[in-house]
Amino acid sequence: SKEEKHFIHNHLTFTVKYHKDPLSGSARIVGFEVKPFSVKHEYEGEWNEKTRLTTCDPHAKRAVTSSESPQEVEEKKEIIFTYDVEFQESDIKWASRWDTYLLMADDQIHWFSIVNSLMIVLFLSGMVAMIMLRTLYRDISKYNQLETQEEAQEETGWKLVHGDVFRPPANSDLLCVYVGTGVQFFGMILVMMIFALLGFLSPSNRGGLMTAMLLLWVFMGLFAGYSSARLYKLFKGAEWKKITLKTAFMFPATVFAIFFVLNALIWGQKSSGAVPFGTMFALVLLWFGISVPLVFVGSYFGFKKPATEDPVKTNKIPRQIPEQAWYMNPAFSILIGGILPFGAVFIELFFILTSIWLHQFYYIFGFLFIVFVILIITCAEITVVLCYFQLCSEDYLWWWRSYLTSGSSAFYLFLYAAFYFFTKLEITKAVSGVLYFGYMLIISYSFFVLTGTIGFYACFWFTRLIYSSVKID
Repeated sequence: SKEEKHFIHNHLTFTVKYHKDPLSGSARIVGFEVKPFSVKHEYEGEWNEKTRLTTCDPHAKRAVTSSESPQEVEEKKEIIFTYDVEFQESDIKWASRWDTYLLMADDQIHWFSIVNSLMIVLFLSGMVAMIMLRTLYRDISKYNQLETQEEAQEETGWKLVHGDVFRPPANSDLLCVYVGTGVQFFGMILVMMIFALLGFLSPSNRGGLMTAMLLLWVFMGLFAGYSSARLYKLFKGAEWKKITLKTAFMFPATVFAIFFVLNALIWGQKSSGAVPFGTMFALVLLWFGISVPLVFVGSYFGFKKPATEDPVKTNKIPRQIPEQAWYMNPAFSILIGGILPFGAVFIELFFILTSIWLHQFYYIFGFLFIVFVILIITCAEITVVLCYFQLCSEDYLWWWRSYLTSGSSAFYLFLYAAFYFFTKLEITKAVSGVLYFGYMLIISYSFFVLTGTIGFYACFWFTRLIYSSVKID
């Protein structure tokens, strides 16, 4: 009709399911279902405590099964609220009561995601294999056959920059910090994935996943300190305590500052979702009491070990970098490098975002682990391919570029989060929008640190491998 009418659900039908234990004879509730109905209740005579409804009468065993005559909301009219309860015996055992929520209806999408990601990996692996087997093998054998210096000087490509390729980069301290943090993140995610895969971190245990993540992050500080100190020593750094402090504080302080502001906003809204100050204090205690000392222990052992030797000597005077083609422009190649790692994970990312923001359960850790392995391979391969092209065009500034190439996938992750916000979520309040983008910023920043470190170590291994294979006069 043209005039709008409003109806109310004023009847609830509860179906309580129980399972009888054949051995003990006792029963346990294993589930329940609630169905709402809108019913215009009827009764005879005046309303009092003993009035029996004709539409919902427990004595006559008349239950509500449909909303054929719905209850309209009208001014100064009464609404009678009712409910009925039915107990049903169920075959579901107590241990399997969660299976209702953990039904995997869309496993085909996950398989499609993995096949899609594997195609990307195969394509990249083919490129890497071609570079390693054909180009490098040919180059190395040709370089090693050169007899005169004149012939060597006629050569072009990656061999020409051998005297500069291991020159420490600008802001090398910052790179050490980011690499150390990335190792800490990688260790945390790897161990957490294995625990989840073995069934230790069930979604039925609320908060178990987050607690495990925080504890693992704290204990992985040992590896963060070790890896940042090893790289710092390679760059001929001497002040290991300074680099350790930066590793222990930079990333956690940034994330904690964003988290604190977001929590203050929730607190300002008087929401029960705000993290209490006691928990905040416990987090700071974990950070300062366990994480920071472990980073120092790791750094101490990392710096004590002898520095890694470079396969080739570095010239005293830096070589001039020739003018690069437009497609070898740092900004362009970095942004191109992030597309494939993001493409390998974005379908799984959709399910993760849905579980975080639309209160659904994410439990298929087997798929997630496969996707994580694919992400590692994709990040490593795309960075190696682009690093090789960069060295071939006689640009030896690969340290930071290798980190940013795979790390730029975090930029696409944040863009996708914005797309998800406007297409899937119906958030209208400003505070809720700020919370969403604040938390997604933390996730994207963490993803940047993780993928960047994977790309960096792949390139580090690759450059050492190719330059140690060449005879240099």
